[in-house]
Amino acid sequence: MKKMETELAQIGCRREPKTGSINFPVYFATAYEHVGGVSTGYDYTRTANPTRDVLQESIARLEQGDEGFACSSGMAAIQTVMGLFSQGDHLIVSLDLYGGTYRLFEENLRRFGLDFSYVDLRNMDEVENAIQANTRAIFIETPTNPLMQVADIQALCSLARRHQIITIVDNTFLTPYFQRPIELGADVVIHSATKYLGGHNDVLAGLIVTKGSELSEHVRYLHNAIGASLGPHDCYLLMRGMKTLALRMDRHQENALQLAQFLREHSLIKGEVYYPALDEKGKDTHLKQAGGFGGMLSFRLADANLIRPFLHHLKLITFAESLGGVESLITYPATQTHADIPEEIRLKVGVCDRLLRLSVGIEHIDDLRADLEQALSYANEYYS
Repeated sequence: MKKMETELAQIGCRREPKTGSINFPVYFATAYEHVGGVSTGYDYTRTANPTRDVLQESIARLEQGDEGFACSSGMAAIQTVMGLFSQGDHLIVSLDLYGGTYRLFEENLRRFGLDFSYVDLRNMDEVENAIQANTRAIFIETPTNPLMQVADIQALCSLARRHQIITIVDNTFLTPYFQRPIELGADVVIHSATKYLGGHNDVLAGLIVTKGSELSEHVRYLHNAIGASLGPHDCYLLMRGMKTLALRMDRHQENALQLAQFLREHSLIKGEVYYPALDEKGKDTHLKQAGGFGGMLSFRLADANLIRPFLHHLKLITFAESLGGVESLITYPATQTHADIPEEIRLKVGVCDRLLRLSVGIEHIDDLRADLEQALSYANEYYS
């Protein structure tokens, strides 16, 4: 494999020999002729599409997996992977977890007989104690959303192999540019490609990468049968975004590290900043398995009453859900991304009403710092 930066920039290039198109064409056709009564390999676009194939092959290569699958959203990707399991199966899941994933597991999949245990995956003893006779998988977020907790992927995968269960890693926050879980032993990697891979807040997509022929075949069947496949134009937009992933991730990380350090010293935050580079317990583990810290951080204001005036007075950073785009976005998990998690559970995990999550964009660091500083100053004056 070439260097990651080269692989990204060359996505789709030299793949269209008839015209030599540098950007791979968008094939909008939903049906394909069986020439002379024989399939060309393309029959119906839900099953296979040339544009989608290039995207899927690219993400599989980047993640060092065997096959890739492009889905209509990150949640569609998770739903497709959950099709691997049957009534009565049990999964161990990151305790700190994206609220949409929690909602899918608790409000939908439990009704179909799946069972979930939420465990702090940083504690290997807790994980091993949670394994039951019917445990079929460990679902891992690292860093977690929104508290940026770091779990040891290699150790979890090793434990899972000993118990003949599979590992599924949500790699949305770091992307294959910074972290490749399959190289660490994971069986399945999932992305909300809407986020960093797309990178411009203009395409909704999810990706799955699998390792192993049997597992890949099973997911290929589910991908087609469920029909959560990504349309060709969205595949094109996603590939276009991925071409600049390396450049963007470097800038996201550079800005995030500086803002994390700035916020940690602010009197209204009092050191309550969550970013892998500042995590004394998790930093070594993170550096062992990842090549960077990413562009996501969270922090707590000293008082919940500061939240409203602070958010109201931001002028550059946008108060909105989602993450991973070139524009900086700030989210209030208690009422947005994690609103569907019961308050008692949310508070136990640490997603309190003082917590904010910041997706640091690629703007100039001086402007981002100035915006946070003036909004914090305003909030302090307002509350005082």
